[in-house]
Amino acid sequence: MAEYSGFIKTAKEKATKRNFTQSVDIVISIKGLNLKQQTNKFKDSIILPKGRGESARIGVIGSELILKAKDADVKISNEDLSKIKNKKDAKKIADKADFFIADPKVMVMIGKSLGPILGPRNKMPKPFPPVGDPTGLIKSLRNTVNIKLQDTPVIQCLIGNEKMSDEDLATNAKEIMNRILSKLPSGQQNIKAVYFKTTMGPAVKTE
Repeated sequence: MAEYSGFIKTAKEKATKRNFTQSVDIVISIKGLNLKQQTNKFKDSIILPKGRGESARIGVIGSELILKAKDADVKISNEDLSKIKNKKDAKKIADKADFFIADPKVMVMIGKSLGPILGPRNKMPKPFPPVGDPTGLIKSLRNTVNIKLQDTPVIQCLIGNEKMSDEDLATNAKEIMNRILSKLPSGQQNIKAVYFKTTMGPAVKTE
């Protein structure tokens, strides 16, 4: 991952120190794709091999399911779901977690009350039957990130935070890049440029 670690190091060095831990992102500019065609768009989830630095927050929706999801960060019962009356209520819930899993039996309710907010944020819940044990899924989601290519020819994705080593961040970046390349019709030919940046820092372009 040496081809990435040097640029990541530079991005971290150029970032102004803040009183919080900044995330580190990879930003990929895409070329040669007509994004008006649905077949050129995609969404995906990737488990980062070196983790996110700080675990993702997991929300569980459904009264039966939350009984088994003891290690979830946010628990939303059927009653809580029924109390969502507007977008303001939905946004409050959407902001509490990075990923959601839900009892399939409440997916229709979720679609009506939370769908308009979670959908655009790429946070729609993954259905999980309450007869199973969600512990494994929750554990994997803690190290997961989402990628998407929709109407704008840019993919920006978290690869970790500034406390992680340059090498671990580079390993995560390579995992994301490989997945993206596998989805682009012309692979590397569809990559215009690749950058790395911290939350508040400038973007550093790779060669």
